[in-house]
Amino acid sequence: MNDGAHDHKVMDGRLVAQGVLDRAQSKVERLKRERGVTPCLATVLVGNDPASATYVRMKRKRCADIGMTSLPVEMPAATSTDELVSEIRRLAQDASVNGILLQHPVPGHIDERAAFEAITPAKDVDGVTATGLGLMWLGLNVFGSCTPAGIMSLLQAYAVDLAGKHAVVIGRSPILGKPMAAMLLEANATVTITHSRTRDIGSLVRQADVIVAAVGKAHFVKGDWVKPGAVVVDAGYSEGNKGDVDYDAAYARASLITPVPGGVGPMTIATLIEQTADAALRQHGLM
Repeated sequence: MNDGAHDHKVMDGRLVAQGVLDRAQSKVERLKRERGVTPCLATVLVGNDPASATYVRMKRKRCADIGMTSLPVEMPAATSTDELVSEIRRLAQDASVNGILLQHPVPGHIDERAAFEAITPAKDVDGVTATGLGLMWLGLNVFGSCTPAGIMSLLQAYAVDLAGKHAVVIGRSPILGKPMAAMLLEANATVTITHSRTRDIGSLVRQADVIVAAVGKAHFVKGDWVKPGAVVVDAGYSEGNKGDVDYDAAYARASLITPVPGGVGPMTIATLIEQTADAALRQHGLM
């Protein structure tokens, strides 16, 4: 496996994410200097899913790394939709909280959409509300869903010109596939969205100049699906550090490719952190 450290083909998400975090840190320092305020991200975790707990811990650590505070809100697995909604509303009204992250997935008996909608748009730093998604499809200034927004930053860092390119998105989730398509469209790409019901998915992916895989199935994208010279972004993660793309086979044909881990993941977290700093700047009249 290629570690990507000195490889011109590999998009190094850790390196680019560090630049995003450095930028966020300077925003945090400005808030402290000009308003005496330390930005705060509330992280809401329902139940005890180990992967979710790990993600929340990573996000809290990144907050601490750049001098931002995080407020952990941990709720039992048996929490009802009403209890979760009222807790999120309380955070929405708390002036000391600048951004709210509800770690998903939540336990199956909870209405996740109702919980997301309790987040006020000004604090929707994870880009999950219907308002945020709607504004984003209209191309208006809003906090984007963190994974697709991070992917856009990564493509920009590697000078990938999307105008007129054919981008194929694999997956249509409301926090990844759909917003990814909107952002690519906004960048003047021609976008095809494929999903579990798409017929002969490989033939569509083979036409792509840019592939974004977000299905959550290990090695779903075969090497021979990759057009020579295509840019391959792997937003999937399965057990054993496997992405959605058969990396070695795709690597041979791609002009640029993201590794798993160390590609999209660090960008997602860095985007969340910077968007929380931006939310604080807006709330304190500095942006």
